[in-house]
Amino acid sequence: MSEPASPRLAPCPICGKLPIQKFRPFCSKRCADVDLNRWLSGVYAVPVKEEEDEDGIPPGGKADDDPR
Repeated sequence: MSEPASPRLAPCPICGKLPIQKFRPFCSKRCADVDLNRWLSGVYAVPVKEEEDEDGIPPGGKADDDPR
């Protein structure tokens, strides 16, 4: 019988090297810190499409009953 295949490890998302268990999914503390800095400085962001606020008014728009 053959042994089950070991799962392939994805490369480090910062530099592409093989990850080390202690820092997974990164290869080093440096790459983990680079990623953390990117999150904290706003480089990574979740895209948002603003449709309406809680009152049902489109962003930048005015309500139908607003006399302005």
